[in-house]
Amino acid sequence: MQAVQLVEAVGPQGVAITEVPEPVASDGQVVVDLHAAGVSFPDLLQTSGSYQMVASLPAVLGAEGAGVVRSAPLGSGLTEGQKVAVLALDGAWQQTVVLDPRFVFPLPESVSLTAGSGFLMNYLTVHFALDERARSRAGETVLVHGAAGGIGTAALQVAAALGMETIAVVSSDEKAKVAAANRATHTVMVDGFKDRVLELTDGRGVDVVLDPVGGDRFLDSIRSLNPNGRLVVLGFTGGEIPTVKVNRLLLKNVSVVGAGWGEYIRAFPDYTARQWADLEPRLKDGSLIVEEPKVVPMKAAVGALESLADRTATGKVSLSLRPDAVVE
Repeated sequence: MQAVQLVEAVGPQGVAITEVPEPVASDGQVVVDLHAAGVSFPDLLQTSGSYQMVASLPAVLGAEGAGVVRSAPLGSGLTEGQKVAVLALDGAWQQTVVLDPRFVFPLPESVSLTAGSGFLMNYLTVHFALDERARSRAGETVLVHGAAGGIGTAALQVAAALGMETIAVVSSDEKAKVAAANRATHTVMVDGFKDRVLELTDGRGVDVVLDPVGGDRFLDSIRSLNPNGRLVVLGFTGGEIPTVKVNRLLLKNVSVVGAGWGEYIRAFPDYTARQWADLEPRLKDGSLIVEEPKVVPMKAAVGALESLADRTATGKVSLSLRPDAVVE
């Protein structure tokens, strides 16, 4: 079968389409023929060896995808021909995967295979950040940095489904349109965002900040919090890891917490079932919306990764793994 592998840790140029043996299922595993797989920021980090978990090369990239069940063990709740999304932490940029049933998620009819291919990583990360780490509640206001990117648009959609208002921070009018299309309550430009946030909240500030960017906006994010506010660190796409003087946390009674969802589910693999129990009903009733990603062929994997590196990507990007297949 075909796969997209990282063959040299030199950045996006180090990936290539290769032929690899089809995996063989062990007892209790599910076999899924993937139609598409999501492209995420950890994939970009892995291409330069800068992700916290460095894989031995060559390595299949990707951690999420969607396809059709080829076979499943009895008692798994999965059936042959079923449409599913998957978490394939050992590599999803390949045409067939074998998985523990805990990492296979039935898709409602309303979610296409292309949409399903690129939402688990971002939606489950954001749900973890809001629900588990920020302990947020319906009616609160969430400030979302990088709001036109994959994590950002997921944050807007999940927060809306959980009954929260959102303020999307963007860097251009085009990205403001993307945020608005993903149910942002308000959009503000990154320059001067703190003052605009205080205006929109009548001086109170926001309850939660979701920050996948880091960099020089971090301090103003803390200043944008109301008392008891929580800033959740999701990553550093801006390239700079900020620091915080903890006296600011003391004086304002605010918290800064990390949200490393990938590490969390490695330690607590049953946690994803709890998340899915909350999110699946929202997918079925339409309160949680999954937007269609930009889908590119396997041969465009380098460009997809580069669009994350230069921050030109808006929304989610996925790779089509079976260009001859009909994806509904």
